[in-house]
Amino acid sequence: MIKSSYYKNSIQGFKSDTNESILGHLASQHEFSLDEKQKNSWQAQIDLLKNWLSDIEGTIAFEYSIPRMGKRIDCILIVQHIVFVIEFKIGSDSYDSASINQTVDYALDLKNFHSESHKVLLSPILICTKAEKEINQKLVISNDKLTNIFCINGPLLGVYIKDMLKNTNGKDIDASDWLNSIYKPTPTIIEAAQALYRGHNIDEISRSDSGAINLSETSSKIKEIIDDAKLHNKKAISFITGVPGAGKTLAGLNIANTWHDTENSEHAVFLSGNGPLVDILREALAREDVINAKKKGSTLSKAQSISKAKSFIQNIHHFRDAALIGDKPPIEHVVIFDEAQRAWTEKQTSSFMKTKKGVIDFNKSEPEFLISVMDRHENWAVIICLIGGGQEINKGEAGINEWFSSLSRSFPDWNIHVSDQLTDYEYTQGSSLISDWKGNRMHIEENLHLSVSIRSFRSENVSAFVKALLDLNSNEARNYYEQFKSDYPIVITRDINQAKLWLKEQARGTERYGLTASSGGRRLKPYGIHVKNIMKPVNWFLNNQNDVRSSFYLEDVATEFDVQGLELDWVCVAWDADLRIVNKSWEYKSFVGSKWSDIKLSINQQYLKNTYRVLLTRARQGMVIFIPAGSMDDKTRLPEFYDNTYNYLKNLGIQEI
Repeated sequence: MIKSSYYKNSIQGFKSDTNESILGHLASQHEFSLDEKQKNSWQAQIDLLKNWLSDIEGTIAFEYSIPRMGKRIDCILIVQHIVFVIEFKIGSDSYDSASINQTVDYALDLKNFHSESHKVLLSPILICTKAEKEINQKLVISNDKLTNIFCINGPLLGVYIKDMLKNTNGKDIDASDWLNSIYKPTPTIIEAAQALYRGHNIDEISRSDSGAINLSETSSKIKEIIDDAKLHNKKAISFITGVPGAGKTLAGLNIANTWHDTENSEHAVFLSGNGPLVDILREALAREDVINAKKKGSTLSKAQSISKAKSFIQNIHHFRDAALIGDKPPIEHVVIFDEAQRAWTEKQTSSFMKTKKGVIDFNKSEPEFLISVMDRHENWAVIICLIGGGQEINKGEAGINEWFSSLSRSFPDWNIHVSDQLTDYEYTQGSSLISDWKGNRMHIEENLHLSVSIRSFRSENVSAFVKALLDLNSNEARNYYEQFKSDYPIVITRDINQAKLWLKEQARGTERYGLTASSGGRRLKPYGIHVKNIMKPVNWFLNNQNDVRSSFYLEDVATEFDVQGLELDWVCVAWDADLRIVNKSWEYKSFVGSKWSDIKLSINQQYLKNTYRVLLTRARQGMVIFIPAGSMDDKTRLPEFYDNTYNYLKNLGIQEI
């Protein structure tokens, strides 16, 4: 269990404690071997705070844990109705942007995920002890009761605290309640992968409140299925379904990590056909691995880190290709297929095998082939398929139906575990997957469906709103929007520059924002949005605000193929004329040559609709939708191509900027 802080006391008690006693307490809690630099930093903080807080009463805590970020806040001060979030930079002579962002991020994390911080006033303070003077700033308090950051060199800390108390008001905070508050994080998938990789369990990094799906229950159910298969030499396949952002990938990573790290058990691996997701997660794990190794005094190369990450997360196509060589079973007894609904049909797989791999007589769909690979085990095997409703976005993606068809056709000995919620058209495409099944190998499991989105931690109804919006169910969409609009802002505009400005104004600290669009949005080009330009998702998602290749610069646009399975805090969705409203219905278009053409096949229409479902469910905190005004001088961008869509969204109550 992670300790919330290394040392806590009343400020009076802190001042009475000897420095040696406080330092000893801090050192005894430290997870790494204590180096001289850390010891000296603590010593300096203790000395300075005892002096600066001479006439301040309240509660103090050192090294307060931020589990989602895997970091600790240097110091927390709880004084009357305010929590001061303090980051020290001992010996620093300037207030650099990285330190400012770090301090703001800590305060934001508390505000968003620490239960007792939701309604109280938080004030981040950066103390650079060698800076010449404080940065004079006017107090600004946001709607969620978070002040702007104050950068000071320290001696006037007590004066600042008193001024804050005099100029604000509120109910005194119970320090014990605050320090022992429930922390309910909702990590991004990148943060979750890093935390699991560091050894945290899913209970520490996922929400546990009754209003959100308890991912630990899903993981526990999967563990039961795996244990039963291993004990009784069974073969089993489980389908974890869920709405966009419900935590399917998080559940899959947790399963892979749990079995991957367990001694004396067979390997498990997380497989995904989502190339950008695999590359980004591997790179994120490798970067952090190198940093953590350095903190522990050891050296780890980037190449070594990437190699280690590959054993945890693999590209499903590499797994498939390795299985084409010989007929031995893989080393893994447990495999997790992410976005399994995107596995290929028999036609798509056979065509690929013939043209790209030279396998002339291949006649299996990707689901059938992948099951057959795991079926090579003589004793037991478990497949976990993570299925997103309405997430098929590309040609040849088979959906969940092909997995069931393959099991019925070719694998009579496999047990099947599904949720009774597997009835929505977005999963079944009209088939009765459960009721049509004969025999006793179908097992209905209560905890295998994740029905509530936790990506949009400010509102659980965003994915339901997007579904109603795309289904043209205006009343339902309007009702959902009314429920969350004050917590999760959505705005629309016809000015791309206004959209970009809105994103920048919303983001605080290192909250990530970016520009997204449909890969078919070819006529967004006049607005500087080039969907055909090559961008590297690793740089776009992971690099910081100073890197022109990052999402922050709003120069490179990410399409549905780049962002599926991932998320940002704030998103601009650029909506082109490929999906437009005509006579109160959607029309589906593709831009070919110099004009728009109708998309006639229903499956391709569904892919396009799903594209916008993906784009509209990427934001964790809010989004702006840019719909061009069009131009009478350009027949490919006539205003009529865009106006009805814009008016439809506006009539849902979405604010215009």
